[in-house]
Amino acid sequence: MVGTRSARRMRQLIAIASLMWLTASGLVAVPQAQAVTPATPCVRDGQAPTLRPTDGATTRLDFLEFRRRLQAVVAARDEAGLVSALDPAVRVDFGGGGGVDDFRRAHLGAAAGEFWAEFGRILASGGNFIEPGVFAAPYVYASWPEDLDAFECLAVTGTSVRLREAPGRGASVIGALDYAIVQTVNDSRPDVAGWRRVRTAKGRTGYVAEQYLRSPIDHRALFGVSDRRWRLTAYLAGD
Repeated sequence: MVGTRSARRMRQLIAIASLMWLTASGLVAVPQAQAVTPATPCVRDGQAPTLRPTDGATTRLDFLEFRRRLQAVVAARDEAGLVSALDPAVRVDFGGGGGVDDFRRAHLGAAAGEFWAEFGRILASGGNFIEPGVFAAPYVYASWPEDLDAFECLAVTGTSVRLREAPGRGASVIGALDYAIVQTVNDSRPDVAGWRRVRTAKGRTGYVAEQYLRSPIDHRALFGVSDRRWRLTAYLAGD
């Protein structure tokens, strides 16, 4: 999905996970990505890239209705309703984890509160069909530019998002970001809960509230259709 070997592997594994229940040999073709300059992994041709929300669900009314029902299940925290929407071989990691029981252990029970909140955000964040009959969400994952590093870059998920001089609501505002793609900055400064230090394409460094940032390798969901029934086929994070 992106221009690094590890990221291409991530896309291939997720495609296999989502399609293995449909066909024993189905793979998602990954276009040849352009090389990314290591010093500026979040800049394209010297320009500041953006990633605006998209939602291809509107092109398939059957999926749109399935998602609407699933959102109601999430809002009610209806575990039985959620389980009924799972594919029997639903993938939960990049190892051998899969199936309804593994899903329950990973995301329900004691971990359910965190799951319901995150899955609800994913369902509300658009997405696209990455193959006929395979829908991926959120849009940050499904539409991530292939030539930008998924491990170094983050998407700003709003307009007029404030870039601050320091991590805190009272810190000076030094810029505003509209659906920009920014570079995460890892240095010796201590982490501050709820904030990420980032660098813009123009080289300005500051802090953005985490609620407005998303990585393409954060949790994502894939859905597949068989016998005219949609199911959740994979719910994964990382590489």
